[in-house]
Amino acid sequence: MTSVRYFLTFSSSLFLVNLAFQNLSIFIKNFLMKQVSGILTESVIDHSFSVKRLEDEIPYSENFVRLNYHHILMVENGRGVLTVDEHTFDIAGQKIFLLSKGQICKLENHFDICGYLISFGDCFWERVPSSASNCKAVLFNNAAANQQLLPDQTETDEFLSLFKILLTEYKAESYINQMDVLAAYLKIIMIKLANIKIVKEETFDSQDYIIYRKFMELLSSQFHNLHAVNDYSDMLNITPRRLSDLCKRCSNKSAKEIINGQIVAEAKRLLQFSSYTVKEIAYQLNFGTSEQFSHFFKKNTEISPVNYRSNFIHLGV
Repeated sequence: MTSVRYFLTFSSSLFLVNLAFQNLSIFIKNFLMKQVSGILTESVIDHSFSVKRLEDEIPYSENFVRLNYHHILMVENGRGVLTVDEHTFDIAGQKIFLLSKGQICKLENHFDICGYLISFGDCFWERVPSSASNCKAVLFNNAAANQQLLPDQTETDEFLSLFKILLTEYKAESYINQMDVLAAYLKIIMIKLANIKIVKEETFDSQDYIIYRKFMELLSSQFHNLHAVNDYSDMLNITPRRLSDLCKRCSNKSAKEIINGQIVAEAKRLLQFSSYTVKEIAYQLNFGTSEQFSHFFKKNTEISPVNYRSNFIHLGV
């Protein structure tokens, strides 16, 4: 019994240390980030996890907000317009939005919106049993491809029930291992969300799809520094050709297209929502010169970084 108590105490202490480091890194990133007026960065969340009703606090409604956590936004009723990076989504009726750490969001023209918002950090996700790790990879490692989910009525009712239980547990008086209980409910919700996403993906349990998910996990953390297909194929112990082929089967995009897409998405965020110079952005994304970055950006978007940024300046964004 003593050893069990020691293990639980040690596990809790380790989680708190990891959480402290994550919160410190968020603070440093927020402090160093050169922002444009009106762009905020998400505040630190206690225990790297929260759940709330939308009608109690409408998120991203005053300013554009750069997320430091992953968000699951479930709209039960109401109307509005949600902007995520450079894309806009009309909110009407029951929808679920998956928003990934690093994305920039704003909710405008909202009326009578109600529902739930779950926010969680990578540190909190480490409490979730490893059997659910693939669900996070499927849903959040390529968030732009899964931004909006449309559950049917049966699925919606089930999600509303799960979210209600999670909120009740979150608001309960603090007790030992409460965070583990919340993580368990989050695991259930993530598995259910992944089932909506993958229900038509016959390759989900195949070896190719498993490797594809591992590739997406690596890419989400390494794309700032690693740009070549062979960088990732080497880490996965497969050939670049095989990695590209399995990416085609699993996503209809080659490995190089996926890598470039991640780099371009981050470059667009920095151009649109920060005051970094093109040279500074090139450095952050590990390009040798600003000219190399400008050539890459224009090749993939058909517009130069300078012109892309000026478009938003002229729009008053």
